[in-house]
Amino acid sequence: MLYITLLLFVIALIFFWRSNRQQKEAGLPGGRIIYTDTHGWGKVEKPLFYAAMELTGKPDYLVQQNGKIIPVEVKSGRAPETPYDSHIYQLASYCLLVEKTYGTRPPYGIIHYENRDFAIDYTRELENALIDLLVEMKRDEIKKDVPRSHEQAGRCAKCGFRNHCDQNLV
Repeated sequence: MLYITLLLFVIALIFFWRSNRQQKEAGLPGGRIIYTDTHGWGKVEKPLFYAAMELTGKPDYLVQQNGKIIPVEVKSGRAPETPYDSHIYQLASYCLLVEKTYGTRPPYGIIHYENRDFAIDYTRELENALIDLLVEMKRDEIKKDVPRSHEQAGRCAKCGFRNHCDQNLV
């Protein structure tokens, strides 16, 4: 009986160690994971949705910590000097979705790169800039002629619209 108890204890320690290692590798802060969009942690959750802005998103993780919900976005590449604007706005979108879905405003979110994490404060200024951007995107949605917004051939090569775009770079 003692052998079985000891064996179960060792197995529990291994699972605990492995879980902590996975959490650290994903760039997650301490706290309880309440949502995940990665297959490695279980079933994928349904998207968050904010009807007033027609905004939908699936953060990689939501971590509940001291009554706050922190969105975490995991990027596969190495970290740039500072996070790309597109990554910041993506994270800000998740912050807005968390606030509207759970009724609590995240103080910040985390962008996790392969070699570095960035904590991005979710300020009123960032929220306002996000809403302005979403409104501009909605306006562009009905335009017939929207100019290309970059000069990077690599982005064009991966774009789903490259075969129909008269401004593509590849």
